[in-house]
Amino acid sequence: MRLAFRLKHHFFSAFREIFVHHHGSLEFRAKIFALMIAANSKAQVENYIIVKNAALDIYEGNEDRANLLMMSTKELVKKVTDNNGLDLDTLVAHIQKELRIVPRYAKKIDIEILQPIVALSYDQDIISYQENILIFTKPKR
Repeated sequence: MRLAFRLKHHFFSAFREIFVHHHGSLEFRAKIFALMIAANSKAQVENYIIVKNAALDIYEGNEDRANLLMMSTKELVKKVTDNNGLDLDTLVAHIQKELRIVPRYAKKIDIEILQPIVALSYDQDIISYQENILIFTKPKR
């Protein structure tokens, strides 16, 4: 990634709520992606490529916004894997809380976009766990 983007990302990370338009929506999407990726303790670079490509589709080619979603997802996954005050259960609780507070976020969950992350897993237990996450995140209509 470009050095300018990295510097801008670190600045935005500190003040994301102020500078990023629809910050809450981006963070919610990052939590959904992070939940899927962190369920597999062996997160791969390909997972983040899937997030970036999905973000480019979601944000209609806006490279900066796509990079922000990817970096936010990476930060959350790192917090989970490093036991840095966040685990999968806490992440699920945050997602549930946000869905109660902002029900329209349920429309931002797209199972088809999340499905390729499951395809990268090899362990049957992890695949089963990720499929259960997909069932959990599937919008209730």
